[in-house]
Order: sequence, then structure tokens, then C-alpha cells
Amino acid sequence: MASFLLSGLFIASLIPLVHSHGHANTSCRSFCANLTIDYPFALQPGCGHQAFRELLFCINNVLMLHITSGSYRVLDIDYAYQSLVLHDPHMSTCDSIVLGGRGNGFVVEPHQAPYLAPTTDNVFMLIGCSAQSPLFQGFPGKHLPCRNVSGLGCEEYYRCPAWDIIDPRRVGPVYGSGPPDCCAMGFESIKSVNLSRLDCQGYSSAYSLAPLRVSGPDEWAYGIQVKYSVSRGNETFCRACEATGGSCGYDVDRNVDICICGSWNSTSNCDSVPSGASYRGKWSSEVIALAGFLISIFFWRNPMSDPGIMN
Repeated sequence: MASFLLSGLFIASLIPLVHSHGHANTSCRSFCANLTIDYPFALQPGCGHQAFRELLFCINNVLMLHITSGSYRVLDIDYAYQSLVLHDPHMSTCDSIVLGGRGNGFVVEPHQAPYLAPTTDNVFMLIGCSAQSPLFQGFPGKHLPCRNVSGLGCEEYYRCPAWDIIDPRRVGPVYGSGPPDCCAMGFESIKSVNLSRLDCQGYSSAYSLAPLRVSGPDEWAYGIQVKYSVSRGNETFCRACEATGGSCGYDVDRNVDICICGSWNSTSNCDSVPSGASYRGKWSSEVIALAGFLISIFFWRNPMSDPGIMN
């Protein structure tokens, strides 16, 4: 009988160890090429902030952001400034003018708008817009809405090599024969760049690197700089979670923030009592097979029909 109890206790103590090993703590922090993917972003389901779920994808070591208006390559993530820099393949730069009306700038779903938006330092330079474009409607005397934004504008942009094969039409503050070939506007003025709706052939986007001053448009920072944000409560929760060795995530079913602490999830941090936490995962087939193997060995070594057991 003593042998039966000792063997049973051994098996019972071994199984939780195997189960714990099968769900060792794995951090949500990851990488895509040389870019660090950290909170509030994530590449794994259940990690990061739920407002940014299924937003970033690492494809052939290229980090891509997918939203309503298209797919963009992520050139940089600045966690201190809480910003991303995106590249649109349909966007013109100082070296090339891309026409065809295929770019859409940056448009997000309504539920993402509070968390993700281009910064006020962005200037969108709209190229080849028709006189019927909504940009030029509603302005008395045909006064153009085009202007410099944060020191960036079309007059400087015209100096780029990309315009060497095009003789751009420049006009003054009012237009008669038609609008200029380039019209610069801030993101707040148009909210989104939909070239079909705006009746434009292309666009370029640059953003200010103030206080850094550059000598010309060939040194501008081309791309769409996007500011991201989460609520103060989410940031506080995540800092407390990471300070105790956890990874910040969310529970899809309950729609709440969670702290991922290895084989269990906490609604506060990894120093909290596990009894108030929910365990992740289920028993793996390997664990079940091992447990069955150990139990079968025990009964083979200690058959119930052995008279010595019953005495």
C-alpha cells in the first residue's frame, strides 16, 4: 500500500511540471527585420492593445500595415514619440512622380480613428488635380487653398529632379486657365487623400523634422508620419504588467486587458495571486500520453490482483 501511495504522489507531482514546461513564458515582444514590435503593436493574436489587432504583418522580413486605404511599408516605429513612418508605393518622392490616381493617402476605420492618425506635421502635395476637384470649390474669386505646411510646400517641391521631365504649371494666389500642377495642404484640411474623389493624378507626402532644418526638398523626410495613442489607463496597466515580467495583451472573448504571465493570465500583473488568474491553453497530447504511460507502468509494476497489496 505504501508503494502505491508513493508512486501515485510521484506521478501527481510530475504531471504539473510537464504541463508548466509545455506553456513556458513567451514574451509578446518580437521583431521584423530590424524593427522591434512592442506594445501596443503585436504580430501574435492576443498580444498588444486590442485596438491595434491584425494591423501589422511581417511578410518576408518586411513590416506591413494594412488599413482601409491600402497596405503600407512601415519604415520606422518611434515608441518614445509614439509614431510610425509609412511608405505608400503609389506616392511620389523627390526622385519620381507617380501618376495614375491610385494612391489613397491614409484612411482608417472609424473605430481606429481615435488611436491612429497622421500628425499635423504632414503635408500632402496633390499633383495634377483638375479645376473641378473639390479642393477648389467654394473659394470666392478662385483663391487657391494651397499653402506651405511646416515650411514644406510645392514651390520647393518643384525643385526636385522628378519635375525635370515635366514643365509644371505655376500660378499665383488665383487661377484662371486652371489650378497649379501641385497643391500642398495639411492633413487636417482634407482628412484623407482619396485621389479618385479629389480628381487628382498623384500625390506626395513629407513631414517636418523640426527642429532639424534641411537645405532643400531632396533632404525632406518623405512618407506619412502617423501618431498612435492609447488611453492613460491602458499605459498604466501595461507598465505594471511589464514591471513584473509579464507581456501586455488582451482577452478576445471578454474584451479586457490582460497581463500574460507564462502559463496563466492576470487581470492586474504577474505578482498577483494566481488564484485570481485564468490559465491559458489546454493539456497537450504529449502531456496526456506521458501521464498515461507513467500510470500504465505503475499498474504493471503494482497489479491490483497482487495479494500483497490487499494485506
